[in-house]
Amino acid sequence: MLSDLLENNRVWAAAQVENDPGYFERLATLQRPEYLWIGCSDSRVPANVIAGLQPGEVFVHRNVANLVHPGDLNLLSVLEYAIEVLHIRHVIVCGHYGCGGIRAAMEDQPHGLVDHWLQPVRELAELHAADLDRVQDPLTRADLLCRLSVKSQVDRLCNSTIMRSAWKRGSRIRVHGWIYGLRDGRLADLGCSRPPLLP
Repeated sequence: MLSDLLENNRVWAAAQVENDPGYFERLATLQRPEYLWIGCSDSRVPANVIAGLQPGEVFVHRNVANLVHPGDLNLLSVLEYAIEVLHIRHVIVCGHYGCGGIRAAMEDQPHGLVDHWLQPVRELAELHAADLDRVQDPLTRADLLCRLSVKSQVDRLCNSTIMRSAWKRGSRIRVHGWIYGLRDGRLADLGCSRPPLLP
């Protein structure tokens, strides 16, 4: 029931004020996160919760299968705002195992409008068909495609005019590729950060 959500909010807000009377006053005055999180819309993968961050500590953009489309004006607007206004230091592209978008891209059946959105994942699967075909277990195969997709999205993001322009101006922003495990609740770095470690 929607009324339950409103009641949950009332209880949560009261608890925040009881523990820290100035909490909302401070939160309302300034937004200065160091991180931009580009993640999946999946309700089981809330950035703040799984990264142990408080409201105000991470700027978040979510979409189906955490994709970076060069023509996605929503994502590009978020990225530009995060860099130019919030002055974030890190961009984290975070995928997750058990992603329904990745599974849908692997299936040979129509899913509606989302099929257009997931086309880059299908193209990636075709590019890595030999590696994927060597994996017999369907869940393990999907997990491999999840990791490959995150790395591909990091590449796409790094090739965006917004990121290239920021780096050309001397920005020290780093882009990272992470994966989240629904079965164990753990985040893992996929080792594809760009640029490589800065001095």
